[in-house]
Amino acid sequence: MGKYEIAPSMLSADFNRLGEQFQEIERAGVNWLHVDVMDGQFVPSVSFGMPVIKSIRKESKLFFDVHLMMVQPERYIQDFADAGADMITVHAEACTHLDRVLQQIRQCGKKAAVALNPATPLCVLDYVLEKVDMVLLMTVNPGFGGQSYLESCTGKIQQLRRRIEELGLSVDIEVDGGINKSTVRTVKEAGANIFVAGSAVFGGNITENIQELSKLAEIGR
Repeated sequence: MGKYEIAPSMLSADFNRLGEQFQEIERAGVNWLHVDVMDGQFVPSVSFGMPVIKSIRKESKLFFDVHLMMVQPERYIQDFADAGADMITVHAEACTHLDRVLQQIRQCGKKAAVALNPATPLCVLDYVLEKVDMVLLMTVNPGFGGQSYLESCTGKIQQLRRRIEELGLSVDIEVDGGINKSTVRTVKEAGANIFVAGSAVFGGNITENIQELSKLAEIGR
């Protein structure tokens, strides 16, 4: 397991002030930026693509954690790598040949991660867990911001952490959905170490929000 990190979700940022807000989260000590790419098919919403990522890459030193919520992500792995992704996460549910897609990400020189929706069992990871840098566990059903954390996911996080430790692997667990000041400690204690937060970061005073989330998750202690 790597370091504990807050990963602010770009979807919740003010798109009129992206550069300014990204500078603020960097000053507050954040290292990661979570970038959700939604295609309107795998999830109902549509977000943004390579041109936006390429544009903000020029202005930011943050680690770009690019989460592809899209069908057949293998069509665009190289494009997202070229746009500036540092890690590319694909959904197991969206890949016909998951192992092949993970290899494709590696061949682009990027870190590889796999995401699971809340109802997707952990056994899907049985033959790929040793090939990933991170597992993203969705703690809401993907596609919309502002949803409440699904309590049933706590046990899933615990089970995955136990499995990773049993295998002696160094794999991060990222959680995405309903992560805020009320839930961040719960998911950390369950075994997660990367916390995606949207409105909990960008809603209100960004610096104060990051400081409080970090304190609750005991990041940096």
